[in-house]
Amino acid sequence: MTSTRFTAACVQMRSGRDVLKNRDDAVALVREAASQGAHFAQTPEMTSLVCRDRAELFDKVGPEAQDPVLAALREVAREKGIVVQIGSIAVKEGDKVANRAFLIDRDGEVTASYDKVHLYDVDLPNGESWRESATYTGGSSAVAAEIPWGHLGMTICYDVRFAALYKALAENGASFLSAPAAFTRQTGEAHWHVLHRARAIETGSFMISAAQGGLHEDGRETYGHSLIVDPWGRVLAEGGTEPGVFLAEIDTALVADVRGRIPTLKNARPFKVEVVPTIETDRAASA
Repeated sequence: MTSTRFTAACVQMRSGRDVLKNRDDAVALVREAASQGAHFAQTPEMTSLVCRDRAELFDKVGPEAQDPVLAALREVAREKGIVVQIGSIAVKEGDKVANRAFLIDRDGEVTASYDKVHLYDVDLPNGESWRESATYTGGSSAVAAEIPWGHLGMTICYDVRFAALYKALAENGASFLSAPAAFTRQTGEAHWHVLHRARAIETGSFMISAAQGGLHEDGRETYGHSLIVDPWGRVLAEGGTEPGVFLAEIDTALVADVRGRIPTLKNARPFKVEVVPTIETDRAASA
């Protein structure tokens, strides 16, 4: 009989421009998580490479079948007998790359993958400008993948701002949701915690999100603060900005308990939006 409790670990990193070093860092941290009792370990977005330069990025990434980080973490999952979620790696897809997450079972087999749907195209007040769509191809499917304790909704970073995605995953059986990330420091300070707590509360689900943190080789600064949040919106584990492993015990029974107390998924009803004109608009249209 499958236990209703397991230990989840967020593996916080500060990935740089050397894919093999990032691989070694990820392997060491996942092994550390396993040694601390983790049954499930998740790495952050862009585990394999954090690099702003498009030409350098394309030079250093390849097809999924040849990715050294995926191969190494499959071996660790098999060696330690734990489930590993790679928050994402860059995988070459024609003239662009996919920002792709992977779920690896305890036998080291890839059981699911997910391509980031929402791409971060934004100009920030501090002068930072990001155009993910110039380099990455967006996904078109949400993924709720089976793990030994239920179903895991796989998303990535910027997806966390799109509440409908998490509602759909929960409605399709996900008890655990994830948004492993490389959040910028500026947006992270403003919104990281509230978005995670909101997604957990809205859906009555656990949120498990490993993060990149600190000042990276390419000059970007990420927020860190890997989070595990329970369905009541309580923070169970949190990192700072330094690399490390952050663990929490997950009691899967809490999902049914919270959804029973506040049944927002069951009580949701279809509706339409009516746009009502003002008196002035109505008069102008009939004049």
